[in-house]
Amino acid sequence: MPPSPPADATLAAHVDRHRATRLDPLTDRLVEMIERANPGYRRSGLVPREDLWHSCHTNIDRILELLSRALDPAREATEPGTPMLPDDAVEYDAARATGKRRSDQGLPLDDVLRSFRMGGRIIWDDLLAEAPDMGVEALREVGTQLWEIVDATSAQVARSYHQAEREHVRADEQLRVRLWEGVLGGRGVEPGFAHEAGRTLQLPPEDPMVVVVAPVVDLDLARHVLSGHHMAWTSRSGDVVGLVVPGEGDASATYDALERLAVRSGLVGVSMPVDGLALAHVGLHQATLALRAATPDAGLARFDAHLPEALLFSAPDIAAHLVGVWLDPVLALPHAEAQVLLDTVRGWVATSGSATRTGELVHCHRNTVLNRLRRVEEVTGRVLGEAPPMELDLALRALGQRAQTFDAHGGRAGSGVAE
Repeated sequence: MPPSPPADATLAAHVDRHRATRLDPLTDRLVEMIERANPGYRRSGLVPREDLWHSCHTNIDRILELLSRALDPAREATEPGTPMLPDDAVEYDAARATGKRRSDQGLPLDDVLRSFRMGGRIIWDDLLAEAPDMGVEALREVGTQLWEIVDATSAQVARSYHQAEREHVRADEQLRVRLWEGVLGGRGVEPGFAHEAGRTLQLPPEDPMVVVVAPVVDLDLARHVLSGHHMAWTSRSGDVVGLVVPGEGDASATYDALERLAVRSGLVGVSMPVDGLALAHVGLHQATLALRAATPDAGLARFDAHLPEALLFSAPDIAAHLVGVWLDPVLALPHAEAQVLLDTVRGWVATSGSATRTGELVHCHRNTVLNRLRRVEEVTGRVLGEAPPMELDLALRALGQRAQTFDAHGGRAGSGVAE
């Protein structure tokens, strides 16, 4: 008489028979229960029924396979009685595929894992119904192994789901970077590109907008003071760049809100309104020039308020020539004399050529102002005339830019006079 098979082998054989005969009915029951009792699947409509049935079928099949192996030490590759396998084991392929697919479909992970718990319950109930004479010890062993396998499989689902999520985030970030660079580089003139960028950045692609550039922006404050505006922000070349759609009417309310932002964030450059994403690159150029042209304590630097400085920044060779012709001869004088003459010239330009008002600014008599102006004419060989020449005004602005640049690189800001 042949020996009786070990109890564990008998249980494994029972599971094998169950797997061979009950797989399709179990799948049908689980799909029905998920569609009835799991609101994530029922309400979202994200998972087609055929997809759900295939997923349930393959996962139940794998769980029963793992259960049979765990119950029969002779077939268990790892420690007897333990269902654990390496994370990359082929037996987890169905779980990994389900996790990735549900992540791609956008179904919440909690709903996916709830379905796996339902599946474990259905398998357990069906095993009991098909083997009512199973002893207490056998029941304990089957139940323990089954739920360990369900837990291990669920962990594989979650791991695959999160990995897919990370891949989605990386892909979204790469797409956003590509779209931002295209928009700020001039590709917004392409209708198809502008539509894609507008949809992804959540901006109306053809609406007027202003471009904002700043070294630092308090984005929480920006969203608060600009509430009601469509906007998008990114980091680029060490600065923060924003696209802000003013909405109906002119942009005055938007500029007022940006003024409040600049109070907290510091210097902020802003363009004139440009026509949609097609001209966002023009707005970026304007805002960058405004940012460079303004003094550090200017707060909001509007491009239309710094047009002469923007012009000089756009033509550095002309700016250098203006300084060379109108001011370098003054700068070559002894420091004390040069400083006095520069202060006088600045006051004279600021007062539109009034010697009296200039004297009040620099604390001297108007005749002294006139004498200093004649000294500037003598040194430079240029005729100042009765009204300040436009070239002199531009030269002074260019000198101020040069002083700011000098200070930004560790030098002493101020008049730009070399000692």
